[in-house]
Amino acid sequence: MSKPIRNIAIIAHVDHGKTTLVDALLRQSGVFRSNQVITERVMDRNDLERERGITILAKNLSISYRGIKINIVDTPGHADFGGEVERVLKMVDSVLLLVDAFDGPMPQTRFVLKKSLELGQRPIVVINKIDRPGARPEEVVNLVFDLFCELNANEEQLDFPIIYTSAKLGYAATDPAHPADSMEPLYKAILERVKPPEGDSAAPFQMLVASIEYNDYLGRLATGKIFNGVARKGDEVVVVRRDAPPIRGAISKLLGYDGLKQTEMAEAESGDIVSIAGLDDIRIGDTLASPDKPEAIPYVSIDEPTLSMFFMVNKSPFAGQEGKYVTSRNLRDRLFRELRSNVSLRVEETVDTDTFKVSGRGELHLSILIENMRREGYELAVSKPEVIYRQIDGVRCEPMEYLVIDVPEEYQGVVIEKLGSRRADMRAMTPQDGHLRLEFIIPARGLIGFRTEFLTDTRGTGIMNHVFHEYAPEKGPIPGRTNGVLIAMEQSETVAYALFNLQERGVLFVGPGVKVYEGMIIGQAAKDSDLVVNPGKGKKLTNIRASGSDEAVRLIPHRTLTLEQALEFIEEDELVEITPRSIRLRKKALSYLERKRHHKAAG
Repeated sequence: MSKPIRNIAIIAHVDHGKTTLVDALLRQSGVFRSNQVITERVMDRNDLERERGITILAKNLSISYRGIKINIVDTPGHADFGGEVERVLKMVDSVLLLVDAFDGPMPQTRFVLKKSLELGQRPIVVINKIDRPGARPEEVVNLVFDLFCELNANEEQLDFPIIYTSAKLGYAATDPAHPADSMEPLYKAILERVKPPEGDSAAPFQMLVASIEYNDYLGRLATGKIFNGVARKGDEVVVVRRDAPPIRGAISKLLGYDGLKQTEMAEAESGDIVSIAGLDDIRIGDTLASPDKPEAIPYVSIDEPTLSMFFMVNKSPFAGQEGKYVTSRNLRDRLFRELRSNVSLRVEETVDTDTFKVSGRGELHLSILIENMRREGYELAVSKPEVIYRQIDGVRCEPMEYLVIDVPEEYQGVVIEKLGSRRADMRAMTPQDGHLRLEFIIPARGLIGFRTEFLTDTRGTGIMNHVFHEYAPEKGPIPGRTNGVLIAMEQSETVAYALFNLQERGVLFVGPGVKVYEGMIIGQAAKDSDLVVNPGKGKKLTNIRASGSDEAVRLIPHRTLTLEQALEFIEEDELVEITPRSIRLRKKALSYLERKRHHKAAG
């Protein structure tokens, strides 16, 4: 007899409407009360997720439909959080592959679909946003089929059902010309096409841990799918670890999902997705098993990091003024705590006890960690991101990215020229209603610092997406930043009069009334060399005229760098200083003489 359970994940490229689709399914499932206030993107519970409009952490929920419990996992859409997708795919039996009816398959679509097909899952293809102007659902279906073929899908996987939806308007259809007035066709496709979970409830207990959370009252919560057996509160279990001896423990709490809420359960059987409390020393990828037969479940391999940077204790003249956690011990504890739930991250201690090497999937992956840390009260400094090289068959190889760019035709020349200098190889050029879609294979280091240039060159109209492609032999040198920087001469407070005179020297990053210190970067120079300036120099008063007799000082609005822009901007001899209230750029060597000495030693 098949179990009344369906386990499914929603996978897609960023901004193709996963979380909005979950909203529509929840609204029509009866989870919410009729008078309940419902927020948009209800699954984006994290402040950063709401601010940026992207899903960062995979989350679980369940919906009841015609007596069947449908467990749904909402996954991130950005390639840098692919580790979140990889680990949850082992929990589910199928996936909804969501594709925008205008954009078509994008880099992350390829990445998540490849992982799903490798696990033998049969995806349901959902063409979303069919109400969008310029939507081309039939053409996008053909592109999706081509992608399946390219990824060597088997015949069973190629026979995928297609559902057309508008998650925003809350309807689905099997024919885009005849939409229904609800999500009923999608529900039916899930029940018909998703196989019930395999497993034997009479066999010894086995559960694979796919995510870890922390609860103030219950401690660590291990979430995963029960592959075999039954779990009950109070049961003795063995934690079978991948790289350590097994340990024993007991289940103190067993929690399941009812809609968005976690509810306590008396018992759960094979196929259920549950959270278990009572086991402190447990990590993602571990197996919970019966003491009678402690066997591990094979864990899906997680792709290795491709980018690293150094996190260090902040030692600037303003250190400790704005942060709550400022010591190397605080920094070390926080980074190693992150490893418990962030499976794609690597942290290494260095010879310098104040410095840690942190490796991740990309700039966004690392910058989200930094942003979370600064919001928690941490103060630190970080170096320029560097790619991780590998020796493959005696050849030094570097990570390559598959890059897709959508730009108006008028900007294609400057984009192709810039990418050419960054060692990119063009693979395809496809016209799309006045726009061009350009596809490249480019070294990952060629993308560092490119996004800001790209947005400037395309007047903000270009869209770029990329995902890890493969390791390939190292390409030649890639030019870095062409402009120098404006460096503060001494510790002072910026004055409007001084900034007015510095405006013609470059682009300023600070306004008047800002405290600066010697060696702090306050702007980008117009020329290719660094310039030491005094932003705190006031106007001299004489007996000839009063200080306010001239025209009022008019400042051009300064450029405020976001964390990602700051990380892209800096060079090897510079750092980004991060505190809960400020993001500052600085030279590693603060004094002019020390910088000159280093420059001379480097030749």
